[in-house]
Amino acid sequence: MNKRDLLLEIGLEEMPARFIHGSIQQLEEKIRNWLDENGIEHGRLYPFSTPRRLAVLVKDVAEAQQDTEEEAKGPAKKIAQDENGNWSKAALGFSRSQGMSPDDIYFKEIKGVEYAHIKRFIKGEKTIDLLAQLQKLVEGMHFPNSMKWGSHQLRYIRPIRWLVALFGNEVIPFTVAGVSAGTMTKGHRFLGKDISINHPEDYEKALKSQFVIVNEETRKQKIAAQIADLEKENGWVVPAENDLLEEVTNLVEYPAAFYGKFDEKFLALPEEVLITSMKTHQRYFPVKDSKGNLLPYFVSVRNGDKSHIDTVAKGNEKVLRARLADAEFFFEEDQKLEIQDALKKLESIIYHEKIGTLAQKVNRVQKITQQLSSLLGLSEDEKQLADRAAEICKFDLVTNMVDEFPELQGVMGEKYALQKGENEEVAKAVNEHYKPRHAQDGIPESLTGAIVGVADKMDTIVTAFAVGLIPTGSHDPYALRRNATGVVNILKGMNWNISLEELLHCVIEITKEDVNIETAELTESLIQFFKLRIKHLLQEENIRYDIIEAVMGGELNGIPDIIGRAGTLDEHKDEGDFKETIESLARVMNIARKAEDDCEVNAALLENKEEKQLYQEYQKVLNIFKSENNPEGRFTALKNLSPVISAYFDHTMVMAEDGKIRKNRLAQMKKLSDLIGSFAMMNEIQVK
Repeated sequence: MNKRDLLLEIGLEEMPARFIHGSIQQLEEKIRNWLDENGIEHGRLYPFSTPRRLAVLVKDVAEAQQDTEEEAKGPAKKIAQDENGNWSKAALGFSRSQGMSPDDIYFKEIKGVEYAHIKRFIKGEKTIDLLAQLQKLVEGMHFPNSMKWGSHQLRYIRPIRWLVALFGNEVIPFTVAGVSAGTMTKGHRFLGKDISINHPEDYEKALKSQFVIVNEETRKQKIAAQIADLEKENGWVVPAENDLLEEVTNLVEYPAAFYGKFDEKFLALPEEVLITSMKTHQRYFPVKDSKGNLLPYFVSVRNGDKSHIDTVAKGNEKVLRARLADAEFFFEEDQKLEIQDALKKLESIIYHEKIGTLAQKVNRVQKITQQLSSLLGLSEDEKQLADRAAEICKFDLVTNMVDEFPELQGVMGEKYALQKGENEEVAKAVNEHYKPRHAQDGIPESLTGAIVGVADKMDTIVTAFAVGLIPTGSHDPYALRRNATGVVNILKGMNWNISLEELLHCVIEITKEDVNIETAELTESLIQFFKLRIKHLLQEENIRYDIIEAVMGGELNGIPDIIGRAGTLDEHKDEGDFKETIESLARVMNIARKAEDDCEVNAALLENKEEKQLYQEYQKVLNIFKSENNPEGRFTALKNLSPVISAYFDHTMVMAEDGKIRKNRLAQMKKLSDLIGSFAMMNEIQVK
């Protein structure tokens, strides 16, 4: 079968760099799925993207769909034919619905019953006749942010300005938002011109001649190589900034790296201020020497060639100079602000209209910190440090520097706190309590930072839930999922085995002072919310899904203990006696469902030696659970209980005719089941 290449290019106004990578992945996936769903054979897909285009080239696309043969099942033979073998209305209708005649019917036996069947040959349609469906594919793209333009109803990442759609040298006819597909594409906005793409395979080379490098990876490598040349020429070190490199790659179509400089006096500013000014606000790469010291230079990337690059560098230097001068002024002004005066300013800043001011939030964080410090058994000195850190943890939010550079919240707080004579541990906690700030960030290193971090995140989560700001789908404007994950990771990393339910109760009681709360309903919602975060953590630990469900059905106590119990079960799951152990423990839990909730075991009513032995062994295991912090030790105790349980069931009828005996035996099962269930819901574990 003959084959042709397929090209689809969506030309747009400049897209936000952060959305381009995900958008081209989406377009590539949509085209691949469409080809596969329509039974059109094809070769490799090549995605291309720049700030002004999303394009996919598909190699070796078949001229037509594959021919297929379908078998349709109809009515049973006794319904399809009468006793004389004549076709019934049901059979005639069946054949007609398939576009065939009764002569095409044959019978096949399925589970002892004969059914009418028809095979029909379906000729594959020509690919060119189907490709106009790409219109719906283009219109069906979705983006984090979309807009409307002109009188068009379509919402898109940016207005569509041109479309190229080719199957071989044949234009695919369709129109989107008033733009008809054709062969014309646009070169670089300043260096190139409009050109016609006559064959899909010419696409990348043709645009390169017009100063557009459509391959994202090629642009990225070109930028990296140009930066490496600057490093070599000047003896610099430009730290690897993969996120920044990817963003800059998606800001340009034809990159040209250059460097500029700034006044050395600005090096007196905190390094974080300089780097944030360069990276976040200007998309510049900071420059350091071989010892890691920041130098008064920056590297940037122009969307164009090297023409008049010195003029471009001077223009960028001017922009950066103005920004650094502002930062210098803000830094000097902030020195005049005392911490207590900053804290008073928090009283007039609304954190959320339903929750109160920032000062109220800080007050709650301080109280939660005090409760957490007590739960952890901190010394008086440690408690005082944590209390002070909680008290001042948000003071830098009213500084000029953080107002201008929100990314520096906490960072400037630490620096200003040290300047004002605060304890180093306290100052560090002001910075660290925001950690982890993102998925790749670590947890706080200091004890004080970790405590205040948990307190702050717990307050954010509980107050948000209390006023109905609960995440739905991908909508989580207050980053509650990230905060909850941060809490879980801190508790894990610090090895704090405090009960999550107890911690939630403490926070809810404190929150009641500022927010109206329905305690029972709120507590359950928060528990389920945190369970999802813990499940995700266990999945990252590669724990088997049924073991995760079993452990999450047990006690929601300390995070390290939950992880330990799951890890212990997962580690033992392939052992020879694991099946027998789980089955015996699960049997207890299953029969215990028939017991009353509030029941006690009367030792005097225990009859045979097996139930007496089980009662004695239960007491031993109970004591082990009370004294043993190691999950491995507790599982070993349950494992050793397995043969005793098996012997019990071999010689004991739980559902005895005597009501007192039956009730007592069920009570014994209930007590044992509760103990087993505190480790894991063993009846949730799948064994073979």
